[in-house]
Amino acid sequence: MKKVVLSLIVVLTAGYLQAQIITGNNKNFTVGFDLFTDVWMEQPVGMKARTINQGFNVFATYNFQLVESGRHTFSAGLGIRNHQLFSNTTINDIKADTIVFSPITNNYKRSKLHVAYLDFPFEFRFRFDNKWKLGVGFKLGIVLDSKTKYYGDLTATGPRVLQKHKKVNSLEKYTFGPTLRIGYKWISLFGYYQPTHIFTRDLGPDLYPVSVGITLSPF
Repeated sequence: MKKVVLSLIVVLTAGYLQAQIITGNNKNFTVGFDLFTDVWMEQPVGMKARTINQGFNVFATYNFQLVESGRHTFSAGLGIRNHQLFSNTTINDIKADTIVFSPITNNYKRSKLHVAYLDFPFEFRFRFDNKWKLGVGFKLGIVLDSKTKYYGDLTATGPRVLQKHKKVNSLEKYTFGPTLRIGYKWISLFGYYQPTHIFTRDLGPDLYPVSVGITLSPF
């Protein structure tokens, strides 16, 4: 996963520099970062998610002018999205056909599920006075990677262990949902609602995230 992220960053940076050389400015090409927390909906019985479930996106889009002034655009691009669920539960068997979360009975410090997606974002962006901006969009996602991490006691009497497992089974391969940004200059408030569930229907809990945070787009 780290190699995929680094590769995408290199590609996005190269694309940005190329756009700078070709256009002489960055109006046609945008690189941004979303920093957010997830509110996890439809949690199964016994699960209590942490209040802050930090996640992040990195994305790049090409901006097509809707008017000659270039203030309003339709943007399309590519990105990587990461969600994390910290809770008082663990998955019984990540390779099982049906995924089940069970409450942790031993002493523990951290238990989380991490899922990463390759995104295809589309967005209408409206600028006002070249400072205020509004973005209304939609994005499609494809699962890239997934893993669980548990740090705590193995049994009621110990020992304390760190367990990591990759490739959680029965994840919904495709996701989609609307996005909204309201900002000033290079910083915006960000929201994403994902109506599609994390897991395939009837093969896991009906979990899905509502993301709220900020977008930084210095480029």
